[in-house]
Amino acid sequence: MTEIIKDIITDGKYVELKYQVIDVKTDSVLTEVEYPLGYVHGVNEVLAPAVMRELEGRTTGDTIVVPIDCNQLYGPRDESLVINENIHNVPEEYREVGTAILMENNKGQTKTFLVTRIAGDIITIDGNNPLCGRKVIFKLDILTVRDATEEEIQAGGKVEEGPDLPGGTPIPI
Repeated sequence: MTEIIKDIITDGKYVELKYQVIDVKTDSVLTEVEYPLGYVHGVNEVLAPAVMRELEGRTTGDTIVVPIDCNQLYGPRDESLVINENIHNVPEEYREVGTAILMENNKGQTKTFLVTRIAGDIITIDGNNPLCGRKVIFKLDILTVRDATEEEIQAGGKVEEGPDLPGGTPIPI
């Protein structure tokens, strides 16, 4: 009987996975990545450091669950980063829940805010990370673990060719 040896996640391995972020308090799925996320382990950190550490030593087919206190990642909520404004003072292209708005302060520093609520004429724009103040569980399904190619190591993930256009050469994306 031949035993199949699976690659385990270590630095330099190409990994593909899907994951969910589940709110501990409500047991609701906050984020779900259905299209496989591919990266080269040890080259780029695509998820929180605690999650990346838990992936170490795992293999294809494993499902892992990692509890995360987002206060440790993002700090506590800062209510000074929540802006309630009359919707008529906000450009129309920003009047939709989920819209990201890049704002700049008087020192030239930028921060992304999200439109989180619209109630009547009041729009709420929040500069806190959406996971701020929450306890969540990362549930990850490991789909692929293999040696990364040199190109993937350089790129930090999968290298794909663009469309083969008539009269031209494929464009790397």
